[in-house]
Amino acid sequence: MTVPPSTPNPGYGAPGNLPAPGWYADPAGSGSLRWWDGTAWTGHLSAGQLSAPANPYRTGRPQISPSTPVYNPFIWLIATLPIIPLISLAFWTPVLRTRTTGLRRVQTMDPASILTLPYLLALGTGLVIYAVSAVLAYFDWQKLRRDGVVRPFHWAWVFLSRELYVIGRSVVVHEAAPRRGLAPVWVTLGMIVLTAALIGIKVSTLITAVAGHTII
Repeated sequence: MTVPPSTPNPGYGAPGNLPAPGWYADPAGSGSLRWWDGTAWTGHLSAGQLSAPANPYRTGRPQISPSTPVYNPFIWLIATLPIIPLISLAFWTPVLRTRTTGLRRVQTMDPASILTLPYLLALGTGLVIYAVSAVLAYFDWQKLRRDGVVRPFHWAWVFLSRELYVIGRSVVVHEAAPRRGLAPVWVTLGMIVLTAALIGIKVSTLITAVAGHTII
């Protein structure tokens, strides 16, 4: 077995006396970088050429093997589940009603008139998805640790924001697996744009209904 060139501290980040997993100069002399998995050379070669000696003891986040998956069902569910309350919101059509109040029998807008079933379903499913996302984030975090990602973005950030967790998780995975790991960010951004557009349409409909409603 051929091992990477010796260094002053060859046992750093790996068991025994072998260098840590990473990209090293191809011992076959191809001029490219070959992936060392910590115990043996693999068949993975980089597309770029070696411009400087590789530093196996870099201070950045250690990289995972190119064959290690960076996506799993948990992160995809976190990124796509918000579509459920959006479907309920899409069916919400505000119907404004008035009510008579006071001794003068003045008609005012009834705020409860907007609380239709689709609106309540959108609120309810949103709260459920918030809780489910926390559970999914925990399992996703555990999966990343088992796959060798060092210090993955902590799952508890999802309590602050689902979008924050997806973005932070993707950035960390992208550091450990260059050119991979950012797809959930684009899905999340698409969901944000879709949500903003749908809310804008509903608010516009509501404003139009209020403007066109005659209050006596």
